[in-house]
Amino acid sequence: MREYILILLIAAGVTYLLANLFRRLAFRHNAVAIVRDRDVHTRPIPYFGGAAMLAGVACSFMVASQLPWLGRFDLVEHDSRAVFIGSLVICLVGIVDDMVDLNALAKIAGQILAAGIVVLNGVKVYWIPLPGTIVSLDDATSIVLTVVLIFLCVNAINLIDGLDGLAAGVVAIGSLAFFIYAYQLSYEQELVRATTGSLVTVVTVGVCLGFLPYNVHPARMFMGDSGSMLLGFLMATSVISLTGQLDPSQIAVEGSGLAINAYLPLILPLAVMALPLGDLILAYVRRTIAGRLWFQADKQHLHHRMLQLGHSHRRAVALLWLWTALLAFGAVLIGITSSPWAVAALVAGLAVAAWLTWKPVRHDPA
Repeated sequence: MREYILILLIAAGVTYLLANLFRRLAFRHNAVAIVRDRDVHTRPIPYFGGAAMLAGVACSFMVASQLPWLGRFDLVEHDSRAVFIGSLVICLVGIVDDMVDLNALAKIAGQILAAGIVVLNGVKVYWIPLPGTIVSLDDATSIVLTVVLIFLCVNAINLIDGLDGLAAGVVAIGSLAFFIYAYQLSYEQELVRATTGSLVTVVTVGVCLGFLPYNVHPARMFMGDSGSMLLGFLMATSVISLTGQLDPSQIAVEGSGLAINAYLPLILPLAVMALPLGDLILAYVRRTIAGRLWFQADKQHLHHRMLQLGHSHRRAVALLWLWTALLAFGAVLIGITSSPWAVAALVAGLAVAAWLTWKPVRHDPA
């Protein structure tokens, strides 16, 4: 655990220290977010937050490979190297997009290329937990499912990045929950605690925390597509890599209180990504009904609707962070304890969050 904490601090520190440098570079190269009709910000804000995050990822992985515990597992080093190369590709695509506004097909090609890199290096979905059984996937199904999952996560985080601090906070919360699950699972089941999934998630938490001081409202810097696609890619690969390093037969033991853990690799990512994926699905349905392409932007995302309900910028972000925390940590708590009290606590928390979210509507004089 001490090495994981060290890696988190390195990721946060490097990202924080280099963010101001990349902020200046963004101004110098005119990589700024101009004010558009669908935007919330009222003045141009520099991009390149993703570049600072990528530097944090690079330094963290490099240090991890030299540590006495994490560094002695060849599989972790191999997979983290593949994840970094894919991260580099997808971040570079995002940087180019932040500068020259790439078309949708070019960005999709970059996302698929990054996904292909990790797949070719063995970072892919190997099994899926289903009720009563665990299904092993053949190579073709594994490749297709991995690419689709990465594509969905990347674009889900990209779409939710619409308010200051929202995407970074949601990803930090979700990644922390997944790290706790992966580490606790390996501890309880006496599995190897050094996994690529744990390493990537703790690095993701670190880069988000290092970037948030520049990104909370009022933001001094945006992560841009380079950052949102990078975070989505890291979240996806952390979940995917875990299936390749854990033996599914050891996760669920009949009669064990932790049997639900067999399904958490499927349930937890959905809980962690519930808001981004929900926003992505709603956007696709909404735009399809309107006769538009799914990637054509509008101003009807969840964060836009929160502002329309009367919430302030900071309150809207805080509430969406709260929803993410309840769903992600609630799923982990239920999985670890298998207790009805955990379910009751989650339901109560969701009820409170719903009340806080809709309270402005009931008090609206109109």
